[in-house]
Amino acid sequence: MHRLRGTLAALLLIAAWPTGAQAQPTDTWATLAPLLAERCVMCHNASAAAVGLRLDSLEGLKKGSTRGPVVQPGHPAGSEIVRRVKGSSLPRMPMTGPPWLPDADVARLERWISAGLPEGTPTAKPDAASTASAASTTATRPAPGQPVTWVHVAPLLATRCAQCHTDNGAMGPPPEGYRLTSYEATLSTADRVRVVPGQPGVSELLRRVQGHSRPRMPYNGPPWLSAEDTQLIADWIAQGARNAQGQPAPVPLGARVRLGGTVDAQGRLDGLPLHMAPGARLDKMPRAGEAAQVRGRVGEGGRVEVERVRGD
Repeated sequence: MHRLRGTLAALLLIAAWPTGAQAQPTDTWATLAPLLAERCVMCHNASAAAVGLRLDSLEGLKKGSTRGPVVQPGHPAGSEIVRRVKGSSLPRMPMTGPPWLPDADVARLERWISAGLPEGTPTAKPDAASTASAASTTATRPAPGQPVTWVHVAPLLATRCAQCHTDNGAMGPPPEGYRLTSYEATLSTADRVRVVPGQPGVSELLRRVQGHSRPRMPYNGPPWLSAEDTQLIADWIAQGARNAQGQPAPVPLGARVRLGGTVDAQGRLDGLPLHMAPGARLDKMPRAGEAAQVRGRVGEGGRVEVERVRGD
């Protein structure tokens, strides 16, 4: 009997001992906010927050995006923010990934939502203006001597471009089918190429931002992108349109291009030399100072092999 009592006591002690999952503490907003500030707030802050979703405050998170709530207290599996960081809803977040959020951090977010979004001890809120400034400058710039990568460019595209260039965006389907919600989509050659690695002048994305190709982007400008932000995109393309790991993209030889601009006296398009392919069409040949549309393909060295020139 004494041995039986000892065994029962041991079993009760084991049953009462917390498991690894039970031992994990539940976060509060106060402890979870730094994670969101590091990985999400660069795009989701202040008035420029992507899809209207602000993650720089608990109130903003609860309010949700222009498309509806992103958290369901007590129900992490039904919360859009969890689905996005896991990739079960697309585009996967954060937009600068991969790397995505580690499983341990996703689990923290899920436990917090399961617990009903406890606020915890309030912490001092950063000034909204300084948060927005940090998101659009320091947080998106490489360290001195380091190359520009997708990590630096993605927040800028998310805040100023992806509202429209995404599925079910502000204008419905993405304009001309062009999405700016991932690295792969931004460099896609499915219809035509908008980013030619190593060749900023041949890249329609940059030419739209600069206003050479029309309509100028972002569509809700002015204000347009600042000179600093425009230069960031130009540097990223010039340095090979590197991915988040810093690897340059290959030049998409043979991909179609469509460029707009102004022809100069030397027959260049805003200073860009035009290499006429055999049999190239000339429709309403523009004179110096007039606008033109150029269509062609990416040739060796990233130059444009022009197949058609049409004056506007």
